[in-house]
Amino acid sequence: MPDGVRTLYLQARAELAKVMVGQEDLVELLVIALLCEGHVLVEGVPGTAKTWVARSLSRVLGCRFNRVQFTPDLMPSDVVGTSVFHLRDGEFRFREGPVFTNFLLGDEINRAPAKTQSSLLQAMEERQVTVDGTSYDLPGIFLVIATQNPIEQEGTYPLPEAQLDRFMFKLLSGYPGEDEEVRILATHHAGSGTRELDRFGLRTVADVAGIAAAREAIKAIHVEEPVLRYVARLVRATRGDPRMVRGASPRAGLQLLLASKGHAAIHGRDFVIPDDVKRVLLPTLRHRVELQPGAELEGITADEALVTAASGVEVPR
Repeated sequence: MPDGVRTLYLQARAELAKVMVGQEDLVELLVIALLCEGHVLVEGVPGTAKTWVARSLSRVLGCRFNRVQFTPDLMPSDVVGTSVFHLRDGEFRFREGPVFTNFLLGDEINRAPAKTQSSLLQAMEERQVTVDGTSYDLPGIFLVIATQNPIEQEGTYPLPEAQLDRFMFKLLSGYPGEDEEVRILATHHAGSGTRELDRFGLRTVADVAGIAAAREAIKAIHVEEPVLRYVARLVRATRGDPRMVRGASPRAGLQLLLASKGHAAIHGRDFVIPDDVKRVLLPTLRHRVELQPGAELEGITADEALVTAASGVEVPR
């Protein structure tokens, strides 16, 4: 039932308020992605609490958490695991990598070359990894949260299109507002700026079974035909926009619909309204379109182009 999904979300948000200042939008979309079996790419400068949010959310939802620091010399086997030869029995055994968890934080993913970035492709899409011809299943609850530095920074490698398309959302993590930054400073000044989660008294409000039940509830969310057509027209509007080289794919439309259902559920509704679609439009599509070089030179962003394209689509009543 949507009421159960909303209760889970509200309880998680209340617990996270003990350790975080702001970041409500980030938390909302992370929860939606988890419940919709998606993954999240978070772009922002270092020091904006991206890792802290991921660790805290995994604790509150009763999930295992692993972190991988992506660097230029990181190998795919460092992420998925490798076969190790055991002298005693004279055979190889698979040693699991950090990808075998519920929450995997890939920190600064675009500091690693494409080969290592792509090691996550099968895991994100198929929920399994293949090593030496043998496939190994990942946990049923599996969320990749990848952070990346803005691509203008030195030492970054752009993510391949196939990798970007595996992420349900691309979120932009900016600097806090003045009032929020003052609260952060006051918290640290008072001695509560510890990085040890145990000291905050976080309560676990869900478990793997509860998350799985919430996922089933989201699948049952009702969508009227006019809303389905609205989603289709939004996606199609990106393909004919003169500022875009590449518009959103049919897969992008499916992700937009699923995210809209997740947004409806965490707000306690068993049906999708156009406002749900509008809320998740930018995070779902901003990394799935490519702007014309001329538009980029004019300083137009993907978000601005998407807003303009969406403004020409009639909203169902």
